[in-house]
Amino acid sequence: MANIRLENVSKRFGRVTALQSINLEMHHGEFFCVLGPPGAGKTTLLRLIVGLEKPDEGDIYIDDERVNDVHPRDRDIAMIFQNLALYPDKSVFDNVAFPLRERKMPAEEVRARVTQVARMLHIEHLLERKPGKLSGGERQRVAIARALVRTPRAYLMDEPLANLDALLRLEMRIELKRLQEQLNETLVYVTSDQVEAMSMADRVAVLYKGVVQQCDTPDNVYNLPANRRVATIVGSPPMNFLTCQVQRADGQLNLVHSGFGFQVIGSDHPLWDCLCRALPTVQEVLVGVRPEDIRLYPERPTDIIAFPACVAVSEPLGAETIVDVQLGRDIIKVITPPTQHFDEKQDIWVAFDMAKVHVMDAQTGVRIYTTGAPEQLQCILPGTCA
Repeated sequence: MANIRLENVSKRFGRVTALQSINLEMHHGEFFCVLGPPGAGKTTLLRLIVGLEKPDEGDIYIDDERVNDVHPRDRDIAMIFQNLALYPDKSVFDNVAFPLRERKMPAEEVRARVTQVARMLHIEHLLERKPGKLSGGERQRVAIARALVRTPRAYLMDEPLANLDALLRLEMRIELKRLQEQLNETLVYVTSDQVEAMSMADRVAVLYKGVVQQCDTPDNVYNLPANRRVATIVGSPPMNFLTCQVQRADGQLNLVHSGFGFQVIGSDHPLWDCLCRALPTVQEVLVGVRPEDIRLYPERPTDIIAFPACVAVSEPLGAETIVDVQLGRDIIKVITPPTQHFDEKQDIWVAFDMAKVHVMDAQTGVRIYTTGAPEQLQCILPGTCA
């Protein structure tokens, strides 16, 4: 196992900054995911760790050894590329055995190691075939076997499932997670697929334009996003963002939108203190609510405060329906059960789960506050606040 640490690492290609001041640590035996959209710098990060690129600034450590100037061969890190890079003219056995033969390992030991790894990945019946005769999932297992057979200190994977179909990706996600737990090795996994990151990782680092936006457990990244970018990258559909005016009058502090309003309860409320210190510099904030934390009602409910709205578009997806709703001047997305049907242009009522409302700085996008409890913000109907 290996502990990998990056301290203030930056990498530039000409005028383009691929990575900027990266500080990350991947712990021994951890399944660590780097999640981000295309062009975020994910592959560059892996290439720096394995030694295919050198950082312009900062230091890279493997087990507390600075490896900036260590040759990739001597770092003892296995990397699995997106294109798998199998030798088409070699059999599966020869592909898997290649790194061992490069080390001049005795033939009997090579055969024993290859056979052991093949059994682990259930590909022992494929050892005599060529890669061209294999399915996508089988080729994927061969690439993983070639990395495993070396018993390196850590494994790096660069979007290895991107070229597989949806069903096979699901199968391979389960297989990779099982394998990592069985080996108890450090695995750094790069992906632009949030489902892969959220379902497999012990921790997730969200990367955007070469900057780490947040590094935390999948639960915290989803439920407590550090900023608007994280809330957009993680979640499908992404979080709804609604611009609200901050109004303070007559001892009250309100967040006012054209379709709804919130009143901050009590001057001892952390959000009250935060916003009052920011006024008058901050005139507006973003209220963020995930589509699954919104409820739609065909009639006005009597037990909660709901806001009038109108259905714009309905998208049935089988297990759920995504409804686009016109709320004031904005369109929001709402996830509803498939049994709930709404017609286009139908008048409805919208209610938020008040325990899961996020408040963010409208200028920087940084999360200011997450309610966490429904009594901290009180709904007020449009027109009832100045």
